[in-house]
Amino acid sequence: MIIMTNHLLMIRPSRFAYNAETAVNNLFQVAAANCDDVQLKALAEFDAFVEKLIANGIEVTVVQDTPEPHTPDSIFPNNWVSFHSNGTVCLYPMFAANRRLERKAHVLEAIKQKFLVKYTIDFSVYENNQTYLEGTGSMVLDRGNQMAYACLSQRTNKFVLREFCKSMNYTPITFTANDEKGNPIYHTNVMMCIADDYVVICLASITEDFEREYLAKALESSGKQIIDITYHQLNHFAGNMLHVKNDKDEKLLIMSTQAYNSLDDNQIELLESFNKIIHSDISTIEANGGGSARCMMAEVFLPVK
Repeated sequence: MIIMTNHLLMIRPSRFAYNAETAVNNLFQVAAANCDDVQLKALAEFDAFVEKLIANGIEVTVVQDTPEPHTPDSIFPNNWVSFHSNGTVCLYPMFAANRRLERKAHVLEAIKQKFLVKYTIDFSVYENNQTYLEGTGSMVLDRGNQMAYACLSQRTNKFVLREFCKSMNYTPITFTANDEKGNPIYHTNVMMCIADDYVVICLASITEDFEREYLAKALESSGKQIIDITYHQLNHFAGNMLHVKNDKDEKLLIMSTQAYNSLDDNQIELLESFNKIIHSDISTIEANGGGSARCMMAEVFLPVK
């Protein structure tokens, strides 16, 4: 089982903007006054981020988004698609109607030019029932142990999660996670990140004692060291990280500069004992999109042609 990849898909934005349709349950979003300025800043942040990834030996397939249909959140492809080592592509049901338009054919064609696609499983039909599972935003996958961790929310439906797990041979582990005001956390990948030997997680967000204890036990039983983060760090996207490898098989942990700056010295030292840390300033994207570094990267585990 391949648990880390050095191939990433990233979507270069064409009309990035604050999305009012997602803001109803993504409390990380902050509307900006000048939309034109937001696109320019987001584009500069995106390009600098990609350049940094490539400089560190990570292969990035960059696909330019199209101006029409307008998809303000296309910069976050991990919510609508995932790629697996058995050649499977999974498509996911999205909460916001305008995010469903992100499933553009030219993106998948770009992947098929480089990688072998054997199967496609389309879970997006569940949108007809108003039930959703927003990819590796809704699920944090432990690919080595075939476990899918998910905090349930309006965007993460338990039934659709079970259908994914049955199709892909994963074990679902569900729980509830709330922010400091008691609101459901919209995506699991903002409160936890799973690496090969450790997990970064905000345990305080799991308010039910039995769920928190069960989750901690499951993580420890799978061989993960728990690195706990605070609500303050969660609010600065310290849970939204991705563990990858580069072309030299070196392990890397990717995060935003905001997330990195929220960590204390002991946490940084511990994380660096496992792997090198890469961070990039994507503050415009984070504020307007309500997502961070991990959300911008769709891991490609498909066989290379």
